[in-house]
Amino acid sequence: MKPASFDYLAPSTVGETLELLERYGEDGKILAGGQSLVPMLNFRLTKFGYLIDINNLAELSYVDEDRGVLRIGALTRHRTIENSNIVAKAAPLLATAAKWVAHPPVRTRGTVGGSLAHCDPAAEYPAVLLALDAKILLRNRTNARLIPADEFIKGVFETALEPQELLTEIQVPVADESQRFGFEEFARRPGDLAVMGIAACLTVRGQRITDARITAFGTEGGACRIIAAEAALVDADSLADGIEWASQAASAVPVQSDVHASAELRSRLASALTRRVLTRALSRRESFVS
Repeated sequence: MKPASFDYLAPSTVGETLELLERYGEDGKILAGGQSLVPMLNFRLTKFGYLIDINNLAELSYVDEDRGVLRIGALTRHRTIENSNIVAKAAPLLATAAKWVAHPPVRTRGTVGGSLAHCDPAAEYPAVLLALDAKILLRNRTNARLIPADEFIKGVFETALEPQELLTEIQVPVADESQRFGFEEFARRPGDLAVMGIAACLTVRGQRITDARITAFGTEGGACRIIAAEAALVDADSLADGIEWASQAASAVPVQSDVHASAELRSRLASALTRRVLTRALSRRESFVS
């Protein structure tokens, strides 16, 4: 099939892009990497009057660390995140997850902002940014707002992004020596969308976990925190008990049956992957550079 007709626009600045979004609202659609949007267009799963191509906006492609915050421009490619020494040191969980995104050609073209704005329930970045307590910078022509990932991610293909807004930056707290990270996903074949995935960011002091953010993707409602697993881990008297209780709690995450997997398989995967993620995260120490 071929996409429905639309007018193609290629602004050269963020300001020009925001003017176009204000002018066309819901009838304007941003094109970044296009790895999700182009197939949807070809299958006519989406239709709009104006395609706004932001690939000329070099000002939105960057990775920088500033005063304890990792700042990533929305147009930064997955491949850049995967290979960035800055990301590897400041946010090792994000660097690890980037390697699991589809295949090298997709990682070369796709963008972190596009993936987050699309919010596919099987995508890695929404869950990882939830685990990292990231913040998302959204701009329209007159204002900007910085909101937590918990508030930005609303559900399956649903975010807090308004029609006249552009996602311009992701901000992630720089990791410190008390933190441990883990990431695992299961897919039918390498590069396929995840059937189930788990990400975790843990704060460890002595033999106690003082804070935990455990997230899942491939669930019925998309990327989400597993609050019960987090509480089980923090409240446990020992790390072994915490891992066991958290993995049991993870099996209750809402899941669905589809052509890729049954709900029962997804529940079992949520539990098994959580156990594996926590065990590996707590058995190794990440290297950090101050």
